[in-house]
Amino acid sequence: MNPHRSNLSPVAGDNWQATRVEVLPTQIATQILRDEKDDPAVTGREIGRRVGNDQRELFVSCGPAEAMRQQFEIVRPEFIALHDLGTALSRKLISGLASASGRRVQRLVIRRQGYGTPLATLEFIEWGTAEGRTLRLYTTEIDADSASRGALALTLLAHSQLGVVIVGDLPAHALASALQPLQQAMQGSSWPNRHLLLLPLTSASALASQGAQLARQTGANVRTTPQVGKPADAWTFITGTWNQMHDQPALRGMQLPALAETTPATPPAEGATAPAPRHAATATASAASAHPMVTEPLPLKPMPELPHAGAPAPRIEDALGHYVERVAKLNGLRACCVFDIGEGKSLAYAGARFEAAQLARQGRGLLEAAAASGKALGMTAASTEIALSLDACHVVLRPLPRHPRLMLIGVLDKNVANLTLARLQIQRLDEDFSA
Repeated sequence: MNPHRSNLSPVAGDNWQATRVEVLPTQIATQILRDEKDDPAVTGREIGRRVGNDQRELFVSCGPAEAMRQQFEIVRPEFIALHDLGTALSRKLISGLASASGRRVQRLVIRRQGYGTPLATLEFIEWGTAEGRTLRLYTTEIDADSASRGALALTLLAHSQLGVVIVGDLPAHALASALQPLQQAMQGSSWPNRHLLLLPLTSASALASQGAQLARQTGANVRTTPQVGKPADAWTFITGTWNQMHDQPALRGMQLPALAETTPATPPAEGATAPAPRHAATATASAASAHPMVTEPLPLKPMPELPHAGAPAPRIEDALGHYVERVAKLNGLRACCVFDIGEGKSLAYAGARFEAAQLARQGRGLLEAAAASGKALGMTAASTEIALSLDACHVVLRPLPRHPRLMLIGVLDKNVANLTLARLQIQRLDEDFSA
C-alpha cells in the first residue's frame, strides 16, 4: 500500500451487499425501527438513535455517505472534521482530547435498514455550549470499506463548519496528488464548507504553496499553520481558528480542554500562513501577502499533555481490552481473544459463541500445527499469521505488534464476513500498539 495515498475518494456509493447479522449478547442489542417517524434522526435534532452512553445507531436504506449528507442537511449540526493525509493522528488527537477533558469518545454506527448490517462506524467527541447547542469533533478515520470511508470523509469535510487536514511528511509531488480529490470536491456545487485549516507535521512551505493554490481555485478560506510539533499546538491552532471565524476572543460557553501550558507561538515557516480573521479568504492563503499572527492563549485551565516519550505507559490489560472491543465490531465477527503463545492463556476476550479458554486453546493448537508443518517442509518464520476458511466460518490468527508472545484469534461468520477485508481491518488496528 502506498503510504502517501489519501483515503479520500470522490466515489459516493455503498458497495456492501445487504446480509444477515448476528448481534452478540455482549453488545448492545440493535433496535430495528418499525416506522421512519420513530427515528429521532428524523423527528429530533440529533443524528441517530442513542443505544448506550457512548453509542448511537442510524439505520439507512442508501449508502452511508449519502445518508449522512441528508442528515447534515436536515439537522444542520455544528461540528469540526479532522482528516489525515500521509499520517494517522486524528483519532489519537480525539482520544487525547477526550482524556484531557474527562469526556469519552462516542460512536455513531450506520446500519442497513431492515437487516441491521453495520456499514460504517464514526467516532467523535462533543461539548455543550452556553446557548444550548452542541459542538462535535469528528475524525474521518472511519471503520468502513475503502469506498465508503473515502466518501464519508468528503461528506464530513464538506458539511463541517471547519475542516482540519493534518498533513504528514509528503514530498511535493505526493502532496499535490493527495490533495487533488479534495480540490475536485471543493470545486463542486455541493460543498458548503468555506473554511479549511491545514496543519503540517513537517516543513510548512510546500503545504502553504498548495494551500494558496487551493484557495485560488476554490474561493475557500484556506489557512496553513506553522509546523505543528505536538498535539497541544494542533489544538491551539484549531481553537484559535474557530474563535476567529466566530469573531470571538475565546469559545464562549465551551468547556474546551487545553492540552498543555500555552507557550508563545513559533514564528511561521517561510511561505506559511497563520490563521487570519473571517472573510479574508484568498488573501490569507497566499504565503506572499499574509501577515503572521500569534494565536492568543486560551483563557482556560491547563490540562495534562497527551502521552509522550517518557510518560508512564498505559496498562497492557487496558490496551488489550480496548483492542478486542474494536476487533469485535468487525462485520460478522463471532468471537475473538488475545492469548499468550507460551501459556495458551486468554488475556482479553470479546464475543459469545465460544468460551475464552476454548478459543485460546484452539489458537495455540493451530500455531503448533503450523509450526510443525513448516518444520517438516524445512521452513521457519519469526512470526506466524494464519487465515483459515472452514465450512461455516473464517479463522484469523495474527501476532500483536510489539508483543511477540501475544496472538489474536478471531472467528468470523463465513456468510457475513469478507476474509480479505477483515484481515485489512484488523491490520489497521495495529495503531493501538504503536505507542
